[in-house]
Amino acid sequence: MKILLVEPAKPEKAVGGEDFAIFEPLALEYLAAGIDEKHDVRILDMRLDKDLDNVLNNFVPDVVGITGYTVHVNTIKRLLTKIKEFDDQIYTVVGGHHATVMPHDFYEPFVDIVVMGEGVDIFRDIIEHLESNTALNDLRGAEFAEGGKGTIVINNKEDIDLDSMPTPRRELTSQYRNSYFSEWMKPLASIRTSKGCHYRCRFCALWKLTGGRYITRNPASIIDELKTITEEYIFFADDESMLDTKRMDKLADMIKESGIMKRYFVYGRSDTIVSHPELIEKWKGIGLERVFVGLEFFRDSDLKNIKKGSTVANNVKAVQILKDLELDIFPNFIVRQDFGKKDFRQFREFCLNLDLDFVGFSVLTPLPGTELYEEQKDKFISSEYDHFDFFHTILPTRMPLKDFYKELITLFNRSRSFKNQMKFIRKYPLREIPSLFKLHGKFIGRLKVLADDYPI
Repeated sequence: MKILLVEPAKPEKAVGGEDFAIFEPLALEYLAAGIDEKHDVRILDMRLDKDLDNVLNNFVPDVVGITGYTVHVNTIKRLLTKIKEFDDQIYTVVGGHHATVMPHDFYEPFVDIVVMGEGVDIFRDIIEHLESNTALNDLRGAEFAEGGKGTIVINNKEDIDLDSMPTPRRELTSQYRNSYFSEWMKPLASIRTSKGCHYRCRFCALWKLTGGRYITRNPASIIDELKTITEEYIFFADDESMLDTKRMDKLADMIKESGIMKRYFVYGRSDTIVSHPELIEKWKGIGLERVFVGLEFFRDSDLKNIKKGSTVANNVKAVQILKDLELDIFPNFIVRQDFGKKDFRQFREFCLNLDLDFVGFSVLTPLPGTELYEEQKDKFISSEYDHFDFFHTILPTRMPLKDFYKELITLFNRSRSFKNQMKFIRKYPLREIPSLFKLHGKFIGRLKVLADDYPI
């Protein structure tokens, strides 16, 4: 059978996304690896190659599988409508984060199957059933969706075993691999070593997808996979990389013993960094170069409100530990809709005092599947999925929208000193700096008119 796996691009009105980073489509590479090699499988990454028509006409797939987040829902629906118009005999399968937490959004005539949870084994079974012309509704966990016009939904949320997963078929993205990046880290490969989280942040759904469990891979299998990756830069595509500190300590030893020489980008909670600075230092010794830290807020009351389980003091100390180790810090903060001018000013001052080369901000977004979504959904000023990009506000703002975005722009522009901004820019190859300025200008220009995306 001919199988096409599609990674969708962000919708036109969405901000951010692949403008700032494009990570390899690991989920699709895993799906491809689970299928019998006798089938002809291709991956279309529409963040980099938008010519779906050409692929449909030349490849003529029997099955199309597509994945995506909440911001991609409308895009996925448009793509699948187009695919069914091309050939209504093509079998369409939707999976991924949004399909797992809100499957009913895909109960449409142009969607044949919706998969909730891990899809590797289920997708393999789907292909085998289609090949043998066996009824699909007898698949484990399958049932006809209520009101789904023939759509079958498969619940596989409880079946998670990372050690049984195959090695992703990275050769299927060979034509794109030089374009996967995060800021100056390019080309950048990704690897998944764990899933889930122990913590219960109200704005996050990832811990819910594993039933609150933190599921990890055997370090030996990680070493085996690392040996197959040719890229120098590697991103740990985990929900949280450092929670199991004993495992990460062992993995660092094994990487050193193996002689693998890579440059790593991982997630790390501030409290983990503060409690285990020696672990971070050990990882620095085997190639750790950058740490993503969700600092979220500058006030303990806000951290407590979202059940972050950390403190501002922890955040400040963690930043200093990373700076002392001369590691690049990717801190992310959240802007609340009830901020006024005083809050924005205090936020800027807090960030300036941290003396950071880079600062990331997002607008508090109640994502489907989170506690925050259930608590706040009746207050939404927009339920447009294209707006779930972490920059469009979904909730009403205390300030007029235009004033809110003016303050957000000032926050982006004035939360680092000129010296720190220059230090960040110098990380890029000289030839890429003009496009970096152009990209920043485009981003700020979009924020200036974001309020116009909402009905008056």
